[in-house]
Amino acid sequence: MKAGTRWIENLMPPVVTGAVVMAIGLNLAPIAVHGVSGSSFDSWVAVMTVLCIGVVAVFTHGMIQRLLILIGLIVAWALYALLTNGLGLGKPVDFTLLAQAAWFGLPHTTAPAFVLQAMVMIAPVAIILVAENLGHLKAVAGMTGRNLDPYMGRAFVGDGLATMLSGSIGGSGVTTYAENTGVMAVTKVYSTLAFVAAAIIAILAGFSLKFGALIHTIPAPVIGGASIVVFGLIAVAGARIWVQNHVDVSQNSNLIMVATTLVLGAGDFALKIGSFTLGGIGTATFGVIILNAILRRRDVTLPDKPLARQEG
Repeated sequence: MKAGTRWIENLMPPVVTGAVVMAIGLNLAPIAVHGVSGSSFDSWVAVMTVLCIGVVAVFTHGMIQRLLILIGLIVAWALYALLTNGLGLGKPVDFTLLAQAAWFGLPHTTAPAFVLQAMVMIAPVAIILVAENLGHLKAVAGMTGRNLDPYMGRAFVGDGLATMLSGSIGGSGVTTYAENTGVMAVTKVYSTLAFVAAAIIAILAGFSLKFGALIHTIPAPVIGGASIVVFGLIAVAGARIWVQNHVDVSQNSNLIMVATTLVLGAGDFALKIGSFTLGGIGTATFGVIILNAILRRRDVTLPDKPLARQEG
């Protein structure tokens, strides 16, 4: 917040942030596809879920259209229950845990343990989150048409405080989550008040064991189908950054950076550093940052036509 964002801009210009955002979406894509590939029935359920979300997105209006992911999930869940519980075509929805769960209860918490080796291994991941969060903010800025650079410091501080709070009671690390960016792209709702309301509802719902059991009744193929849509929207958000910032991919430097980053991310290229493994998003992020630092100093655009031979 004190140093400003110029150093981040130099380290990660739009061509870099767009590549990172797109690499994140492409890296998550196999997870969604693998989750719906268990059987032919699961695959068709995923297709049905995608169609349900698409129909809600295109053929509805008002609040229903703004809640297209939620409404699409509910419709797909109901159709899945009809096909399985009603017609016996697949694994039926199990409501046993829902019936047994209490309405209210305290979540399980765990005190943190400070292990130096683990801390040294995980701390460098913060660099990845800087690039990831910057990419998310750039994506939101592109969607809203506003300059969000003055708020980047606040975003990083909020991310760090939230992770510390979560870790203090045994929770996982948190981040801005590209899935939310994808939902914003679809719903076109960018109000921060919506996130405050969602946070309050999520906290209250966390004390309801019945609600948790209800979430677990959503079939995996339905979740997978929704993930296909959301992860694809993340990748598109990266391309949108390029378009809105007029990134010229005909330049050799941009061409090499984008091509390498997308393959590293989509292929989940991993590097082992001792006992620590840097996954595809990490290698793509570090790779494009390093390539940008090396290649931006010397840039030659590919010629459109062969050079004519000069006559002596």
